[in-house]
Amino acid sequence: MSLNKQIRVVTRASDGSLRIKDFEDFDQIATLHDQIGIDDCSTDLTLRGMPLFRGLIGPLAEGKSIVRYESPEVFEALTKEWSQAKTKRRRRKTKSTAGTVPIPNVPMASPLGSGTMIP
Repeated sequence: MSLNKQIRVVTRASDGSLRIKDFEDFDQIATLHDQIGIDDCSTDLTLRGMPLFRGLIGPLAEGKSIVRYESPEVFEALTKEWSQAKTKRRRRKTKSTAGTVPIPNVPMASPLGSGTMIP
């Protein structure tokens, strides 16, 4: 498969830290993990056709030039961190009166045509 993307595999090291290993092609990963299929349902169309490996979750897009695979433990931990991260609340902008033209308070003629004015 001709691919101009780098392949990244993220797993846990024995001390609990993240271990990141980059590969140039899928043949190198195939020596460590069995290919069990091909991704055909990713919402990111650039990931469709990428291999699926036993024991890894992915492919996941990491920027435009990296395809990422994660072990289930790493995927679960990073997903929990991501979901519990506090998002900075944004203040809603209030309507400003700058740039608006005030409507003058001018009496209008009555639509009845009786000559009475509507205040």
